[in-house]
Amino acid sequence: MKKIYIVKLSADERSYLVDLSKKLAHASQKRKRAEILVLADVNQASWTDAEIARAVGCRMGTVERVRKNFVLNGLQDTLEHKKRLTPPTPCKLDGEQEVKLIALRLGPPPKGYGSWSLGLLASQVVELGICSEISHETVRRTLKKRYV
Repeated sequence: MKKIYIVKLSADERSYLVDLSKKLAHASQKRKRAEILVLADVNQASWTDAEIARAVGCRMGTVERVRKNFVLNGLQDTLEHKKRLTPPTPCKLDGEQEVKLIALRLGPPPKGYGSWSLGLLASQVVELGICSEISHETVRRTLKKRYV
């Protein structure tokens, strides 16, 4: 299969990547990407994707993605992990709703209850119209994150 994305490293880039791969922790992703780029460099003895994957300990798809990312985005974008712009699932509560939940938790429990349980808090949040539906697990995470 013909390679579409060809890695051509300058001498400075190559020495930077070699130094980087020696300094970083054994299994770091950044180190693996650096090693992949060094081995995929056509200015040196270019390896096949299968050989690189075996040498670095990853899959061929990873090698292909690293090469593609390098050609399209450059060296630093390839080495650095991009933080996700949006979470995989949207937050159930916004900041104002979190504040109301915490205020509810800090207040006295309803009559007939000795203390707040997570399920009771969740049902009260829905009853008070703070949010349309919420699980006790979301309540727990919110309180753990925000409440001391």
